[in-house]
Amino acid sequence: MNPITDPKSPSESFPISPRMLSAAAHRLLFFTGAANVLLAMAWWAVYLVDARWQLIGLPHAPVFAGWAHAFVMQYQVLPPFIFGFLLTVFPRWMGQSELSRWQYLPVGAAMLSGQLLFLAGLFGFPTLAHLGVVATMIGWTLGLAFLMRLLWRDGGKTWHAVSCVAALSFGWLGLVLFALYLHFDDARLVLVSIKLGSFGLLLPIFFTVAHRMFPFFAGNVVPGYHAWRPLWLLAAFWPLALMHLSLELGHFYTWLWLADGPLLTLCAYWLYRNAPRGETPALLRVLFLGYAWLPISLLLYATQSLWFLYDGDFELGRAPAHALFIGFFGSLMVAMVTRVTQGHAGRPLQLGRVAGFAFCIIQSVAVLRIFAEVMTDAPLWQAVAALGWIVAFLPWVLRSSFIYLTPRIDAKPG
Repeated sequence: MNPITDPKSPSESFPISPRMLSAAAHRLLFFTGAANVLLAMAWWAVYLVDARWQLIGLPHAPVFAGWAHAFVMQYQVLPPFIFGFLLTVFPRWMGQSELSRWQYLPVGAAMLSGQLLFLAGLFGFPTLAHLGVVATMIGWTLGLAFLMRLLWRDGGKTWHAVSCVAALSFGWLGLVLFALYLHFDDARLVLVSIKLGSFGLLLPIFFTVAHRMFPFFAGNVVPGYHAWRPLWLLAAFWPLALMHLSLELGHFYTWLWLADGPLLTLCAYWLYRNAPRGETPALLRVLFLGYAWLPISLLLYATQSLWFLYDGDFELGRAPAHALFIGFFGSLMVAMVTRVTQGHAGRPLQLGRVAGFAFCIIQSVAVLRIFAEVMTDAPLWQAVAALGWIVAFLPWVLRSSFIYLTPRIDAKPG
């Protein structure tokens, strides 16, 4: 059977029911993230088109649009997927009982309402934007508290869980800082929040999950595969990531290469040791292909830093950040969420045409957005890249949402 072909199944005739969102921890939270993948980028695409061609005349947003875009992508698009995954796997990693629906449902409901309110507020309603951030904070705090409780019972023995909780704690701090910015209008608060979201929250979470899960997935399907995931590598990653974060917060951009060079070496070596050789299933292959964007983005960060040291100019602009966000985070969002969704829906662990299409298009979007920084008429290409994101994710979001709203095809609970 072709590994990127979705097999027909009886589930296609199952009735859609919102009640199914409460059947498992990942359902409502993945549905929330999937919805915002489109809603957040639709707003951003409309903004970029209007800024470039003045076709619409959007109302004034209560937050500078670039900062709002960074906040939404870091704190409202990706975190629901993160919480949905971690609230599901933490009990399994630690051998504890699964969370009840009365624990995970408030997390999902608060994060869903938070992103809807914040996006609505960007159309000229500051009160709604404030309420959206507060709702997101409530969901985040509840989710983090449940994860910390599991970690406390575990005695901190599961180091991947410790790493994830540490990253989410940095994220909680960044969320608080953004809320304070909305009240006090101090740009320093929002800038720290955005930087925390990148190298304090998302990069550590994604690296930690890749370090634990990708070799595990490969070992299940690749004969003779030897996983390599030493804990010292995770321990070495954190100081380097925090060093990059500290240098950025201190505006020491000329010295970022001191952190990014070793971090590049570490991450590239992990990929070299763990990437399967030979023929591999498409659903596994895209995990490692998506991960390959991490050393690429770190190379761009280091190059940017050395360039700035040489002549004092940011010649690459936001190219390194978009290699990280679109290339690394975007690719792994498709690959990892598809893998978890398929498995927890009782479906074959196959990539499928829809997810394969999303993954392929997002590679083009990442490359386009990187080169948009150095191309003539950059706003035009930035708008095209945003529209390309919507093209990539629309079928994937619709298919994924259908799965979250229908029963498992194997008739099992969850």
